[in-house]
Amino acid sequence: MGPAIAGALILVTNVNITLVINSVAFLLAAILLLLLPETDNFEKNTAPKLSFKQIKDDFTVSITFMRENSYVAFVYISFLATTIFTFAMDTQEVVFTQLVVGLTEMDYSMLISITGIGAIVGAFLVSIFTKGISIRLLIITGIIMQTIGYLIYAFSWSFLSIATGFVILGFFNTFLNTGIVTFYQNNIPVDKMGRITSIFQLFQSSVQIIFVLLVGAVAELIPLRLTIIILSICMLVVAIIITVAVLHPVKKGYFKEA
Repeated sequence: MGPAIAGALILVTNVNITLVINSVAFLLAAILLLLLPETDNFEKNTAPKLSFKQIKDDFTVSITFMRENSYVAFVYISFLATTIFTFAMDTQEVVFTQLVVGLTEMDYSMLISITGIGAIVGAFLVSIFTKGISIRLLIITGIIMQTIGYLIYAFSWSFLSIATGFVILGFFNTFLNTGIVTFYQNNIPVDKMGRITSIFQLFQSSVQIIFVLLVGAVAELIPLRLTIIILSICMLVVAIIITVAVLHPVKKGYFKEA
């Protein structure tokens, strides 16, 4: 929703006005959060403080869980790998579309809006048909089609070809996220979910930073299009691995609705 609105604002105004509107929106959101009533029913003094021991304990809990539930950890970490690939490609998006493909800033704004619209339509359809679509189908359809969207983007040569890729990846991203989040919530105990999630996010953020810097350095050595193509092919390989893992007949029980 956000990218679609931002893209539309850039089209009807300009980048500076859009940034001002975005800043005001953040400020209003912060004010509204301050006005929310306090609903916590626990003593804040009893909450554990962040410390090295706390982080170490979280690591221990997470590693123990991953050893005992290797399949769940494998599927989710594979998904995180695809998000790292997509993030690395997204950081080069402006340069790729404008310098490699030759699009203008106006074209890029329209692409962002189109992607946002695709995501909105995808979310709408998922919300309507969610009861009739299995978790496995959501994950498989989402990861394969999102990857196809990035492949089209990597080999694109015009506004229309990039727009096609963006619509596909925006539309099916909702399918993937809905399926993965449901799978994650169904297979991780509620009392451990916060600690395990924090470690996964720490791992993802750390790898993401290193990977983006590496991709930036590689893009200086080889053509940017080749870099994006390599990343999208790597993403395709991981997507196929996830698909095979999800379709494994023995693992069907992991994808039952809670």
